[in-house]
Amino acid sequence: MRDKILNFFTDIYKEMQKVSWPKKEEMRDYTKVVVVTMFVFAIFVYVVDKGISELLKILF
Repeated sequence: MRDKILNFFTDIYKEMQKVSWPKKEEMRDYTKVVVVTMFVFAIFVYVVDKGISELLKILF
């Protein structure tokens, strides 16, 4: 059992060495894209929610 656990973590270490990690500049750019997308989506949901609320006020 101990050998299996040790092999598991050894394999994880080997696989992590193969990972292509993004550069600092790339990570900054990806973060900007995520933040902008989040704000656009939040504004969209807000507008749809307000529209539905107003529609329900008119109906009831």
